[in-house]
Amino acid sequence: MASKYSASVLAFALALPCVLQAHDIPSDATVQAFLKPSGQRLELLMRVPMKVIRDVDFPSRGPGYLDLARTQPLLRDAATLWISDNMEVYEDDSKLGKPTVAATQISLESDRSFASYEQALAQMNGPRLPEDTNVVWNQVMFDILFEYPVQSDQSRFSIHMGFNNLALRVITVLRFLPPNGVVRAFEFTDDPGLIRLDPRWFQAALRFVQMGFEHILDGTDHLLFLFCLVIPFRRFRGLIPIVTSFTVAHSITLIASAYNLGPDALWFPPLIETLIACSIVYMALENIVGGATINRRWIITFGFGLVHGFGFSFALRQTLQFAGSHLLTSLLSFNLGVELGQLLVLILLIPLLEGLFRFVVAERMGTIILSALVAHTGWHWMTERYDKLRQFRFQWPVWNAAMLASLMRWLMAALILAGLIWLISGLLRQWEQRRAESEAE
Repeated sequence: MASKYSASVLAFALALPCVLQAHDIPSDATVQAFLKPSGQRLELLMRVPMKVIRDVDFPSRGPGYLDLARTQPLLRDAATLWISDNMEVYEDDSKLGKPTVAATQISLESDRSFASYEQALAQMNGPRLPEDTNVVWNQVMFDILFEYPVQSDQSRFSIHMGFNNLALRVITVLRFLPPNGVVRAFEFTDDPGLIRLDPRWFQAALRFVQMGFEHILDGTDHLLFLFCLVIPFRRFRGLIPIVTSFTVAHSITLIASAYNLGPDALWFPPLIETLIACSIVYMALENIVGGATINRRWIITFGFGLVHGFGFSFALRQTLQFAGSHLLTSLLSFNLGVELGQLLVLILLIPLLEGLFRFVVAERMGTIILSALVAHTGWHWMTERYDKLRQFRFQWPVWNAAMLASLMRWLMAALILAGLIWLISGLLRQWEQRRAESEAE
């Protein structure tokens, strides 16, 4: 098999009139694909811009027009070298072998047949462009039909499309058409790794736990907010109600946003980003002024947690498509990943702050210095983000029945949250009172 493949590659190279002419890498490219299991065959129908097939001087005629007659025999090997060699397809976690190139086609950029699978397949099986069509090689589309032998169309399929070498920025639009008729659409940039087209719940959960963990560690603004929370309370026992309130709050708005219960206006994301910066500045200034207590700070943290939850939701917008039918499980798993990341940060921060305040600088002075540095950073973020927010024109919503119904839902949620805050605040006061009494005894 290997010798046959090598011979095919060699034949492809020798058939070209000129090889290794370095074309510039395109700045961007869009890949369209349909993946359809049918019986014991898996069809992958793809369209890529011909300009991504580089380092090859395609046969030409006249003033640089593509010689379609001489190019057609070279397309199968081009599809293998540039497309299928950069893909991996799995059936129930078993990697499939190299696909068969069932058909190839050159289409005009104006062709819109890839709007649906049926139209794309008809285009693939239809007549070729007339050989006298005057087109340039980098202004046409390259259509390919790959076929994989599979055990069953009821299997669970996964795909890894590593197309980073096709262009500086590659957008892939993939539609999975299982036998049950429920089409799953994916759109991602560059290489998102292995995509499970119909993941099991634990597979989706594991992916989103990892995403939540990485997100909190990459989110500088969230880390600074957590840092401000830790500075005055460097005991896990004292931090429990504060961190818990933050967790509960951002979980509420994260889930609400994922179920499209939050505003979808263009000004809303920059507003949230500005408010996140404001939360950092406020917490830092409160540390500087002093007087932060557990009974009051957990309430403030809860309010800011609602804001941060919307910030987390923005990071999930492009990745919830990988949750399959396990949306709620994926959201809770993302939250779990965030909490694991926060726990790691606390485990590292608390001993460092304890050592800093014990051996380097007095606690009060150290709290002021560290909080002032955080406030300075947060202030710059706040002004920069506010400048972006000002570019959007706020429009008041239309007061109709749907708007009133949505407003009532949010008011009910606000009343429930207020009741929970009052109840938890009372329980905390009782807990603090009992602890003080036990210490007095």
